[in-house]
Amino acid sequence: MNSPGANTTHQPALLSEVTEILSLKAGDRCVDATVGDGGHAVALLEATAPNGTLLAFDADPQALARAALRLEPFGDRVTLVNENFANIEDVVEAQRFHPVSSVLMDLGLSSWQLESGERGFSFRDVAPLDMRLGPTQAVTASEIVNTFSQVELARVLSEFGEEPRARRIAQSIVRRRPIETAQQLASVVEAVIPRRGRRIHPATRTFMAIRIAVNRELENLESALHQVVRVLARGGRLAVIAYHSLEDRIVKRFMGRESKDCVCPPQQIPCTCGHKATVKVLTRRIVRPSDEEIKGNPRVRSARLRACEALGVSGN
Repeated sequence: MNSPGANTTHQPALLSEVTEILSLKAGDRCVDATVGDGGHAVALLEATAPNGTLLAFDADPQALARAALRLEPFGDRVTLVNENFANIEDVVEAQRFHPVSSVLMDLGLSSWQLESGERGFSFRDVAPLDMRLGPTQAVTASEIVNTFSQVELARVLSEFGEEPRARRIAQSIVRRRPIETAQQLASVVEAVIPRRGRRIHPATRTFMAIRIAVNRELENLESALHQVVRVLARGGRLAVIAYHSLEDRIVKRFMGRESKDCVCPPQQIPCTCGHKATVKVLTRRIVRPSDEEIKGNPRVRSARLRACEALGVSGN
């Protein structure tokens, strides 16, 4: 197993854009809901010096250990919690971390997580299929791959991976069971979708779909977004960096709905929903990495940043 400090540190996406849009100042209380290697966290702490504080989450205990090493110089200005952001409201309350000035959610995996070779995130991994971010989670990738029906597998690949060949891949997986490693799974997919000079591996969508299902990533994101509105102080800001269309769609829909005073169907008059806007959208268009950033770190090319400001109608 790799040590917490092994490999180079993950380069955070859209770093300057995030710090600018969060509009941080000295003494702010910030939440990094996906601390990872701590790259964004360092920037948040520097921007809120000398007395700003940070509550940092990560569902992956290895990621948290790496962040702890990187953030050690900031001492008691940092509180690290091994928890999924789906429980952000409970943790903020338990830590008495009010008022919250800003929340950052970077939804991507760190490079070292993808390349660690321990949990089956990579096509080259010969380790058992796992894909869990936290070791206490019940469902593994192996369970999905080896026990789901063909229909269930096709649904996962289509819904979470937007894979156009979901049925054929699911059929091939069922036929080739048991599949024990990520490398074997990639080979099964590649037999259905030959590489033929493709820049992106043909199993990319399949792996993404299974990882999302294992970690309930979309459900957790939906839940966390609604909780963030309740923990942010009036004028507090939320920034979310998504890396694929499913995540970004959820964020866009959430911010769009929560920025409206009425969410009744357009044809309905008068309004009966009673909904009141809870946020103001700060990014009418998504913010993408510059060509210069992509050149220096190609992994960020799909990053999409959206942000909003809390109106304080949830009691904060």
